[in-house]
Amino acid sequence: MIELYTASTPNGRKVSIALEELELEYRAHAIDLGAGVQREPWFLELNPNGRIPVIVDKDEGDFAVFESGAILMYLAEKTGKLLPTDVRGRSRVVQWLMFQMGGVGPMMGQANVFSRYAPEKIPYAIGRYQRESRRLLSVLDGRLRDHQYLAGDYSIADIANWCWAVTHSWSGISVEGLPGLERWLAEIGARPAVQRGKQVPRRASDEPTPTAKDVEDSARKMLA
Repeated sequence: MIELYTASTPNGRKVSIALEELELEYRAHAIDLGAGVQREPWFLELNPNGRIPVIVDKDEGDFAVFESGAILMYLAEKTGKLLPTDVRGRSRVVQWLMFQMGGVGPMMGQANVFSRYAPEKIPYAIGRYQRESRRLLSVLDGRLRDHQYLAGDYSIADIANWCWAVTHSWSGISVEGLPGLERWLAEIGARPAVQRGKQVPRRASDEPTPTAKDVEDSARKMLA
């Protein structure tokens, strides 16, 4: 059993989609980011950086893993799926995974901050991050015009990049003129496991969401 502490964000969806693709048994705990649950002491024991997602692998003595890219690699290596074992194949996947971790995610995240959440709208900052995000999406497009997936077979690199790239409109970024990217976005999005994983954690209208106290009590038991 994997305990998943997550929220409805691109980084959170990376892990729930991977868990669905890998057919691993897991239980999702919704973390209320607006209430600051991720900064509470019990959560910081799982992730000192106070960010979601985090997993706790009960089969490995309640081993906690934080950082979405590290979690994807851990789960892929645990199951022997979605990450090649040969040196060159593994490196290709890791390269595209790091491309997302160091580029696509941070740039699109900053585009969101300045275009949607900043109290003062600064045109230079908005334009800078939207242009750089578009450039990075065009890099993905260049790769995907003559490759079905980013690094050989479908992998954690595709999951990680898709979870951010598919949110382009929220960041105010057009993908017009990027046919490889658009084809790939649609193809990945149609996968049943992706459809299931992107709905995690489920909305309150679907099923009861654990309260912050429920989640804390569960974590305390594992850390005891």
